[in-house]
Amino acid sequence: MAATPKSSWPWVRALLHSVYDQPDAASVHAQFDRVLDALTGKLPTVAEHLDAARADVLAFTAFPKEVWRQIWSNNPSERLNREIRRRTDVVGIFPDRHALIRLVGAVLAEQHDEWTEGRRFLGLDLLTRCRLRPIAEATADSKEVTIPALSA
Repeated sequence: MAATPKSSWPWVRALLHSVYDQPDAASVHAQFDRVLDALTGKLPTVAEHLDAARADVLAFTAFPKEVWRQIWSNNPSERLNREIRRRTDVVGIFPDRHALIRLVGAVLAEQHDEWTEGRRFLGLDLLTRCRLRPIAEATADSKEVTIPALSA
């Protein structure tokens, strides 16, 4: 939205949401092309920006449909930010920067412990299914393709 004039945010947001509402990967790519066509006439810089980011915006289509919503979501990061804000509000004023870093580090360590104990947004079984996907047009030896790990 950084390249979009503030007055056009609702329109551009609605166009982008229409991309994510598509039922399959082919429809998502076709809708993205239609969005770019619509933006080219009115907001060419936004269209160029989105076209340059096409691979990143549509990366979720390489994964099974059942995980698309989790990939789109920023709920885990928002939940973490809310927990950090809650804990820092309780303290109020920190004596120095190191005290703040210690508190936030403790919150992050606690979240890491919850992650290792199994309370995950994306479970291991789901991640395993996403990692290995059979090739549709495979021969009789049924080869499998490994999708590279997501980077943070």
